[in-house]
Amino acid sequence: MPDPHPHPSDPALDAAVDRLLAHAGGHLVLAAPLGLGKPHRLLNAITRRVAAEPATSLHLLTALSLTPPSAGKGLQRRFLAPFITRHFGTDFPVLDYAMAMRRDALPPNIRVEEFYVQSGALLHSGQAQRDYVSLNYTHVARSVAERGANALVQKVAREPGGLRLSLSCNPDLTFDLLDEVVRLGKPRPLLVAEVDPGLPWLDGPCTVPATFFDLVIEHPAPAPPLFALPREPVADADYAIGLYASALVRDGGTLQIGIGSLADALCHALVLRHTRNADYLAALEALSPGLARSPLVRDVGGTAPFALGLYGASEMVNDGFRALAQAGVLKRRVLDDVGAMARINRGQATAHDVERLARDGRWLDGAFYLGSTALYDWLRRMPPEQARGIGMTRVSHINQLYGGDEALEREQRRDARFFNTCMMMTALGAAVSDALEDGRVVSGVGGQYNFVAMAHALHDGRSALMLRARRGQGRRATANVRWNYGHVTIPRHLRDIAITEYGIADLRGRSDRDCMVAMAALAHADDQAALLDAARAAGKLERGFTAPDAWRQNTTGSLADRLAPLRRSGVLPDYPMGSDFTAEEERIVAALGWLRARTGTFAGRVATVIAALAGEQARDEAALARMGLQAPRGPGERLEARLLRHALARTRLQPARPGRD
Repeated sequence: MPDPHPHPSDPALDAAVDRLLAHAGGHLVLAAPLGLGKPHRLLNAITRRVAAEPATSLHLLTALSLTPPSAGKGLQRRFLAPFITRHFGTDFPVLDYAMAMRRDALPPNIRVEEFYVQSGALLHSGQAQRDYVSLNYTHVARSVAERGANALVQKVAREPGGLRLSLSCNPDLTFDLLDEVVRLGKPRPLLVAEVDPGLPWLDGPCTVPATFFDLVIEHPAPAPPLFALPREPVADADYAIGLYASALVRDGGTLQIGIGSLADALCHALVLRHTRNADYLAALEALSPGLARSPLVRDVGGTAPFALGLYGASEMVNDGFRALAQAGVLKRRVLDDVGAMARINRGQATAHDVERLARDGRWLDGAFYLGSTALYDWLRRMPPEQARGIGMTRVSHINQLYGGDEALEREQRRDARFFNTCMMMTALGAAVSDALEDGRVVSGVGGQYNFVAMAHALHDGRSALMLRARRGQGRRATANVRWNYGHVTIPRHLRDIAITEYGIADLRGRSDRDCMVAMAALAHADDQAALLDAARAAGKLERGFTAPDAWRQNTTGSLADRLAPLRRSGVLPDYPMGSDFTAEEERIVAALGWLRARTGTFAGRVATVIAALAGEQARDEAALARMGLQAPRGPGERLEARLLRHALARTRLQPARPGRD
């Protein structure tokens, strides 16, 4: 793994690597947190040293090794390259091992095992695919302890004006790992912390004395920026799914959400429900007339503003929770006192209970956080009295009921709704979330199975799996509602609620026949006949069944028509969580998305090029300058400029969304 760029020596890092290798006898079995909690500079110093010394070895046990996106080529590169530099900075320490793994270029003495990976990033890496470990999030600590981890490295925050340290973004596995080490009677690993002055200080269960770690590294030089996820535009399908999901949330309940544009859409819909209820009800009616008055919404959720509010209990804290807190939706508080929680839930709270709830109650518990710069700024600037309402804690507390205080957690997690994303679902209710049928891993199981199982274990809990009905555009579009698929993440006996842009299917306790019909109603109109034929052939559906006429409206164009007024009015904005792009860049994002949707096939590419070359086009100097095409040279750049101007003209008055059927 040769290093293409020289790196100045850092005495603090060099000394830490010396100590780690000496402690491990030259053979490190190293645990590192997922996501933001990795100390990139220290990990790079370790991997460079081991790569240069073949007599040593590194076995890294981790997950979600975050790297900035590749700029790609063509118009995509013209857009992304400047944005990546601006957003991530020129000094962001990209993880050497992660980039080497993408190229299958890890040396023989370095091995990396991950239980969760950046979505789709490692599909073509043999090293990553071979060393992926399929685990529930709650089983990771046990597995790492059993593998004999002899060291752990972690990024931390230092208490302002104090000596304590906060695991801040990642208390998820560290405490659980040390408990498992003790349980198994194994030696305690060497614990090394790297202080990041940019990491938000959070108090509570994630704080430790400085002596908790065997070695604490502090750098004199300014720290590089925290890894921040660029905020994405939300398409029509995502908004439809988010609106449907929002009506299943009960006031006074508990909320868990995943990551991505579907979660952003759901949180925006919940904010609308609370702050602009008339607009929210109009959006539901436009999407699905009568939905707000349906038995499912009446029995499971609601559409009124949140009088009691929600309590967040989610393995991941993201920008959606920031938006919910700022809008006043996250305001139901919990205490770690089963007696007090029982009295509060039954309307029998004492004056002392009410006082404690206001002073010590938490409105959000999480195991790790990851999001935009706005999320980190919000956490960093939060007044201490408000920050006390956030409890960053171990994942075993968040993702399961057993092993801690089950009675307490049942009282805290009343009316829990668990919203997670999957890639595909079968017509009989199984979900595909982490891998393809050839075995290649797309992302990982993470906590999804944990939350689905918990929804069934809680008397009033429900799990909703959200997915887009189709992947891709035009002739290359493929169905995400399948009759069957050769890989399953969530088995069909745990089926509960499924949501696509075309509706909600309540699958819990349903027969196979009724489940199949409900799922077919969520499929794109062009995919329904094949599902029904397969069901009839398997004896799961009567021969005489005829699909209702309403199912024919399950098309991208019909959905766009229903949501168009809400898009134009700003009720459903392109970037509900805020944007990391300039206004000019947002226009270009929409244009590039439009081009991508129409050039997925050879015929589409030819038609789009012909249209771009024909006729006069507005110059749009600002957009051309941003893309470096204000003075194109050669036929290739001239064609790129024509395509960009054509796409900008076509999307000038349209929000960012996929193309029609």
